[in-house]
Amino acid sequence: MMEQIKLTFLNVGYGEAILLEMPDASRQEGMFRALIDGGSAEMQEYEDRSSGRVPVWEYLRKENTGHLDLMICTHIHEDHISGMRKAAQLLPPGEFWQTLPVSFYENMRILDTSTAQNLSQDKFLHALNDYKELCIQTVKQGGTIREVLGGQSMFVGEDGYLEILAPSGREQEELEEALVELYAEPDSKKFLQKLSGLDSRMNNYSMILRIVYQDRCVLLPGDTDCNGYRGIPRNKLQSHLFKIGHHGQKDGISRKLLEMISPEAVVCCASSDRRYESAHPDVVHMLEEAGIRQYFSDCPPTAKETVPPHRALRFIVAREQPMAGEYIS
Repeated sequence: MMEQIKLTFLNVGYGEAILLEMPDASRQEGMFRALIDGGSAEMQEYEDRSSGRVPVWEYLRKENTGHLDLMICTHIHEDHISGMRKAAQLLPPGEFWQTLPVSFYENMRILDTSTAQNLSQDKFLHALNDYKELCIQTVKQGGTIREVLGGQSMFVGEDGYLEILAPSGREQEELEEALVELYAEPDSKKFLQKLSGLDSRMNNYSMILRIVYQDRCVLLPGDTDCNGYRGIPRNKLQSHLFKIGHHGQKDGISRKLLEMISPEAVVCCASSDRRYESAHPDVVHMLEEAGIRQYFSDCPPTAKETVPPHRALRFIVAREQPMAGEYIS
């Protein structure tokens, strides 16, 4: 059995899809495999393949991925959840982790996406619908939906575990209440106002996941911005590899937070067109000044060194091994 884990960041353009593979003799193929978010389902995101972009379901099929024990939705935004629906059709997960009560989706109706007045509203409406459909699909395929919150953990094999650092119970209740209020709003204008308000707050309801294997730690915060880590003990934040929050936009990191995490390497899931100022120059410069190795899931031009076209970025994580990523073409 391999004494290492593989952590693969797929090039899904503006979005995130992360494949985790950990040794576990009790699992099929002797391996625990999880998909953390699934990128966008919009095919225009993958029209330009020059940087290596690939939809998550296409990557899994071409790699002959055998099974998925777990799918994790960090938060309900289109560029994180929507690609998981097609991935789940290809590889039904044994479990689906998310942060709402298990049966919450049953009270959600399919929303009319034609009512959107801007692109952000359209994407969020699609994300909410995809969340409901993914829950329905998981149950139909025999999988289990689980509600996970900060403080919970799961051991994997003999040397690893997954630890949930956020959201807190209070944050989960806030999200649930906001969604209940949104779906109950009869006035179309007020509905769209509430939709936009929740959309703007959704990032800091992200699941923050910490992967521990032997003496190595990886921190995956979804789209949490630099103010979303309050209440998490410093020793839980310290990690060897950090996937920067919110695609490396300016609010994704601060000097204080970077000092607390103290990573050897950072991954930024920014698109090659640097949409929404992802891989912000100030963020890139901050990491350069700190002497931290930077890697990118796509090919943003702000990188100090030219990033080669690639379908994925892979890290092999093992005891006492430096965090060095490899671009996979």
